[in-house]
Amino acid sequence: MPDKSAKGIDRRELIMASIATVGAAAAAAVSAGAANAKDTATSPANPASGTVYTGDVIEGKKVVSALDVDDLEPGKKHLLYFQGVEMPTGQHWYVSVMVAKGVRPGKRGVLTSGVHGDEMSSVHTVQTVMNQLDPAQMSGTVMAVTDVSRPALVSMQRRWPNQGRGIDLIDMNREWPGNENGATAASRHAGLLFNRLLRPNADFAIDFHTGTTGFEVTAFNIGGMDVPEVKAMVELYPVGQIFDNHVYPGVLHNAFMDVGIPSFTPEIGAARVLNLEMISLFVEGTMNVLKHHGIVAGPIGRTSKDVTVFVGNSAFPILATAGGLVEHLVKLNDKVEAGQKVAIQRDSFGEVVAEYTSGVAGEITGQRSDAMSEPGNPLVFILFNRPGPEDVQVYPE
Repeated sequence: MPDKSAKGIDRRELIMASIATVGAAAAAAVSAGAANAKDTATSPANPASGTVYTGDVIEGKKVVSALDVDDLEPGKKHLLYFQGVEMPTGQHWYVSVMVAKGVRPGKRGVLTSGVHGDEMSSVHTVQTVMNQLDPAQMSGTVMAVTDVSRPALVSMQRRWPNQGRGIDLIDMNREWPGNENGATAASRHAGLLFNRLLRPNADFAIDFHTGTTGFEVTAFNIGGMDVPEVKAMVELYPVGQIFDNHVYPGVLHNAFMDVGIPSFTPEIGAARVLNLEMISLFVEGTMNVLKHHGIVAGPIGRTSKDVTVFVGNSAFPILATAGGLVEHLVKLNDKVEAGQKVAIQRDSFGEVVAEYTSGVAGEITGQRSDAMSEPGNPLVFILFNRPGPEDVQVYPE
């Protein structure tokens, strides 16, 4: 069969254009009688300060529209709801907030998950870390948000369902830092969270993800290893791959980085499932990070020094050129050589209609998990190293 491997995708083709923000006239259209912090605030240069309680209580948990963890009682765990953007019906999307406030001052860490609604292992990882924390033994604060994109989580789907000009699906991880007066609900929600909840309470931040529905990935971390604070944290995880790349504009961990807060993204296997084996690795690594920052006492656990780690700066995508059943010839984490056959595809008669080979030497970091594919779907991602920074390719999720 002829080789139908996809060539590397140009970086510019992968970066999504930012949504244009609304103008001053749109902001002025807000009714003065209904004006309050959530309605009239723009995305400020400096984040909001001070905790604001709305007066509402949901399932015994107080609701805030802004949070300063310094206002919370030390030595306790606090469970709150944050008031996000409004739904089409006028009610709000509420985001769950857990805060473990230590008895002594110290660093403030922020852990997020649920930016994509089909990523369950990331949610469970953050919950497990928070359950292991004892504020009476801590210095500093750890705040966790497990359901950033709540409307996507409701349907366990990747993207935020936006009711604009008909139904639209918005990738929340291209919206950060958002805009409180933005053109979509997702942009406004991101702006509210970043300005009033996440940024004000972070000295460092970790945004947890998994692969997407239909596409499985290995256990790896994404971050800019040229930033010493990020490199130190990423190397504290006992996982086998590191993607040394700053990836896309609009990604949450990059929004933190842009305001001087060290941040990176762990990726934890497949979507829509709990991979308990992988989760345990990321819990161990995250606890190592908290120990590194002096929030939690105790010896550092296993790190990247205790496993064989492959570090790459680019992801080579192989895209389907035909429709049919996909048979993988390699597994996640396998090493491959340039020219090596990695997958074949068969039509309804069982005849081979496409063969796919790697264009680079590297390690398999992602594979399509859905058995069928149409043309254009990613089949395989290969983590590898480009020698020149101008050639580095982002993770084409």
